[in-house]
Amino acid sequence: MITRQIEAALKKMAGQFKAIAITGPRQSGKTTLAQMAFPQKPFVSLEALDERERAETDPRLFLSRFPEGCILDEAQRAPQLFSYLQLELDKSRSPGKYILTGSQQFGMMEKITQSLAGRVAVLTLLPFSMSELKDGQYLRNELDNVLWSGSYPAVFDQGIDPKWWLDSYITTYVERDVRQIVSVQDAAVFQRFLSLCAGNVGQLFNASRIGRDCSLSHSTVNKWISILEASYVAYRLSPHHANFRKRLVKTPKLYFYDTGLVVRLLGIESAHQITTHPLRGNLFENWVIGELLKNRFNRAERN
Repeated sequence: MITRQIEAALKKMAGQFKAIAITGPRQSGKTTLAQMAFPQKPFVSLEALDERERAETDPRLFLSRFPEGCILDEAQRAPQLFSYLQLELDKSRSPGKYILTGSQQFGMMEKITQSLAGRVAVLTLLPFSMSELKDGQYLRNELDNVLWSGSYPAVFDQGIDPKWWLDSYITTYVERDVRQIVSVQDAAVFQRFLSLCAGNVGQLFNASRIGRDCSLSHSTVNKWISILEASYVAYRLSPHHANFRKRLVKTPKLYFYDTGLVVRLLGIESAHQITTHPLRGNLFENWVIGELLKNRFNRAERN
């Protein structure tokens, strides 16, 4: 089991804030991290229908089962619970009482800002960093293998073929979750949009060009890319300028949180194919930027 570097910041914050929210992409290890860092706390998954029903039917009674607090996994699944969490936190002076995890930034952060502002610290957990993989003796020797495998924990902990696991992840999480949020009717159009985004990795983000290539409006492209950002699939990185105003108005570049996802969206079938692929330099750039981002998040710093 690899010790996550963010654990030190998590425990430190839990000694100062009444609640901690751990966000990040699905399957990045949020649940495992919470349970490893706080093994004494009761664990409740709101993905379980019976627990979610209890939380929705009688939130006050549900929380009364955990007078010393607990770990609430996928907390955004029971949004009405947050108002009652606010009441519990206001009555308590104990730090680190509740540990919340959530994979959908929209649902999670919306409820936190509405009900728990000032009461909860927010951490973002991304898949394994290079140093974490090295500590666990999982780091690949060749760059192309590093780009091919990505860094999701299941690929290494369970020894699953990256191609099979990432294909399944794209189908079961990326497409399902994102399409549910934006109510996409045509799956083929959304798949083409994802592939076009992968084809623009490490390049200036041009919503008009992507929209033209998949017959979408400029506003729809911007809406869909915002959903990808909220789901921790992709993100836009603003350029660095000495002039702060230029940082805000200049065109950002498009990156993904995991190079393995990009590779599969590009249709690359093996690590060997990356060697001669025209986007190899872009993939490497994405990987470097991603490592810098993980380093900041693991120290509880903003991106």
